[in-house]
Amino acid sequence: MEEQERRARYLVDRYSGLLLRIGYTWLGDLDDAQDICQTVLIKALEDGRTFPNSGQERAWMIRAAVNACKNWRRSAWFRRRAPLEEGLCLPVEMPEAEDGALLELVQRLPPHYREAIFLRYYEGYEVREIANILGRSPALVSTHLKRGKEKLRAMLGGDRNG
Repeated sequence: MEEQERRARYLVDRYSGLLLRIGYTWLGDLDDAQDICQTVLIKALEDGRTFPNSGQERAWMIRAAVNACKNWRRSAWFRRRAPLEEGLCLPVEMPEAEDGALLELVQRLPPHYREAIFLRYYEGYEVREIANILGRSPALVSTHLKRGKEKLRAMLGGDRNG
């Protein structure tokens, strides 16, 4: 039991921030992001697999989080729920995203653009690494990054080159 507890602490310390950011980026809700984080950490703990290096372990955690977010969004519960403030008919101030308005705009992008931009610019992965994580070709990832940045520029109302 002591070994499993050490493993759990390691996973939480190392990956909880990353998993929360992925969940929040995909779902736009901190509570849902926390659920995704917990789900992925439990899955990793129960799975018990080992990886030859930390890069592969991190990639597995990211892929598991993205898959969990996709499943969450497809669930009947997610599609049929309404925000609490709609039911109460009271004005409720929503907290601002930690990374500000840009992260909010990234969250509005279609999923294939959002995940590529998040992994590239928020997590620092290179195009080939993103392609491996997402199971796509590097050319497709590059296209998603280019088009995602174009959409962000349009949302920001600018025609800046870059």
